Amino acid sequence: MDIQKFADQIRYYTMKELANLGFGHFGGSLSIVETLAVLYGKVLNVSPERKDDPDRDYFVLSKGHAGPALYATLFLKGYFDEKILFSLNQNGTNLPSHPDRIKTPGIDMTTGSLGQGISAATGIAKGNQLLGKENFTYAIVGDGELNEGQCWEAFQFAAHQKLDHLIVMIDDNKKQLDGYTTDICDPFDFVEKMQAFGFNSWRVNGADVKAIEAAIIQAKQTNGKPTAIVLDTVKGQGVSYFERLADNHHVRPDEAGKAAISEAINTLAQKIEVENQ
Repeated sequence: MDIQKFADQIRYYTMKELANLGFGHFGGSLSIVETLAVLYGKVLNVSPERKDDPDRDYFVLSKGHAGPALYATLFLKGYFDEKILFSLNQNGTNLPSHPDRIKTPGIDMTTGSLGQGISAATGIAKGNQLLGKENFTYAIVGDGELNEGQCWEAFQFAAHQKLDHLIVMIDDNKKQLDGYTTDICDPFDFVEKMQAFGFNSWRVNGADVKAIEAAIIQAKQTNGKPTAIVLDTVKGQGVSYFERLADNHHVRPDEAGKAAISEAINTLAQKIEVENQ
């Protein structure tokens, strides 16, 4: 699979489902597109046919407000059809604003209460370790989400338990709901902090699918420690309008914004058409 092409498709459908809804978490969904492309296009041992297989890899989107990007990914992988994708966050939907493992095929853990997803991922990894399994647990956590103390309790536990089949990916997009992370509660250096908590940790370009894949390959070769990959990303990544927008966490676009979103969707569609030729 061409992972960059897959990322472009995920970004396109993420934009389309949110545009169809008319509002939503554009910024934080777009910043994890490349990471989702690598995970679901190259790394995760999962498929729609064996979505309940206990020996599969597990994935937890701890920053659950980025659910639209995960839904676009699952749609492209065949977990459900386009009609369901475009029911995002509407009455009776199986795609609520934040992932729900009961409602949505392919979701391993219900998330959205920030800080809790990473604890659940740690528990999944520990459970599989106790069962002697070799499958991996992956989690994406937000940089703003790491204001939550619960995350650091989970990290300390993971390192103490030597959960080397747990790979945490920190979406360091520099912003959270109320502004820049450095202004709200300076996170300092995530790599140094994760290393201090007993993790292997390094920083990669979160827009480079090859760099993300290489980092995961390296993480999977580690013994005795969990790994934290710090993704250097931009909130709204890959769509210039959202990259420049100051308040790009949850957006209800005005008419100018709707026009910019439509233009971005058309640009992505053209790019995908060229890639398919």
